[in-house]
Amino acid sequence: MTISSSLAAGVAGLAANANRLATISDNIANSSTYGYKRAATDFHSVVLNGAAAASYSAGGVRATNVRLIDERGPLIATSNPTDIAVDGRGFLAVTNIDALNAAGGDYPIALATTGSFRPDDAGILRTATGQVLMAWPANQDGTMPAYPRDSLTGLQPVRIDSNQYTGNPTTGMRIGVNLPATSTVAGASDGPRTVSVEYFSSLGTSETLSFSFTPTVPATGSSNEWTMGITDSASGQVIGTYRLTFDGSQAAGGTLAAVGVQVGGAYDPDTGLIDLAVAGGTIALNIGRTGKPDGMTQLSDNFAPVGISKNGSGVATLTAVEVDSKGNLLAIYNQGFSKLIYQLPVIDVPNPNGLVALSNQTFQVSPASGAYYLWDAGDGPTGSIAGFSREESATDVAEELTQLIQTQRAYSSNAKIIQTVDEMWQETTNIKR
Repeated sequence: MTISSSLAAGVAGLAANANRLATISDNIANSSTYGYKRAATDFHSVVLNGAAAASYSAGGVRATNVRLIDERGPLIATSNPTDIAVDGRGFLAVTNIDALNAAGGDYPIALATTGSFRPDDAGILRTATGQVLMAWPANQDGTMPAYPRDSLTGLQPVRIDSNQYTGNPTTGMRIGVNLPATSTVAGASDGPRTVSVEYFSSLGTSETLSFSFTPTVPATGSSNEWTMGITDSASGQVIGTYRLTFDGSQAAGGTLAAVGVQVGGAYDPDTGLIDLAVAGGTIALNIGRTGKPDGMTQLSDNFAPVGISKNGSGVATLTAVEVDSKGNLLAIYNQGFSKLIYQLPVIDVPNPNGLVALSNQTFQVSPASGAYYLWDAGDGPTGSIAGFSREESATDVAEELTQLIQTQRAYSSNAKIIQTVDEMWQETTNIKR
């Protein structure tokens, strides 16, 4: 019985070390595979005689394997903006290209820590092995709607239309004009002063807001008052008429004291904003706060448009896409502006090593991994997202070669056990002769 158990222990040792050799071979073979997670083999003793006995039976050894998914390889820089890696804990969401051709909108989701995503002929961002990047789509105006964080149903394949035209309407405008104080004194004969400012409509057309400033001339003294009229070229209508009253005191002379609304949106003295309803949308017009020299002023005898600015541009075409550390996928346009088109969530599970490993460095949620949750990149326990980056293999070749030598020696030693047991059996057989 004791000799037989020794043979069984040697066979178990051979099997365990062969198992370990398989994981080492896999690790070395994938030492240059981006995003590869190292496999490890652990040995565990098997005890048949728990208490002291006259004879001892060898229990041998058993081996277990684990994929160390929580180990991360170093990040390296690349030249492709959609080479993406998670810098820290968490995973990207991907699906298979074959699932996009299936009926329905449900996509099987797998997890990955890195990928080299490039647009195919349909504009879908995918890897060479068919893994399609999944993300939350943004609204048309670049804002993000609220998506559920415990569900994958909001994720959609990332599609980039390189021939896309887009408008960039003007939504904000700032106008700072110095009006001559001498025009509001008794006897002044100055007429209205005008300023025209271009803006871009929701259809990408160039339009104009025409501002006219008409002084109120009193019979005596100084009124410090002007009427501002705003005409929109898109409709040809007056969309705003405001009475501007300026402070004539020594402490705050020349700054806005009050704004009276005759036609148009209300004026907010705390922000200096007026919501102007133009054709196809609204422009937040900043004329300055009351008591502050940051917008409209009335000083000296000069009429000077000193600070006019706006956002928006004409129709633009897509030139590039980039991803930032928060997972925002931005479209870069030739007019010099960018717009959010997708957000890449970072998926986290309580036990990453409990994920089921699939081919092409992807993983699947399992009961052992725990339930997933979708975070904004860099929030909670998750890492940020790095563009122009790939995650290298987690394999340390020097360490694997060391283990390879150890495994070879251990395998040879277990083979020696079997050889010795065979010789002892041979001796036992020879006793009968």
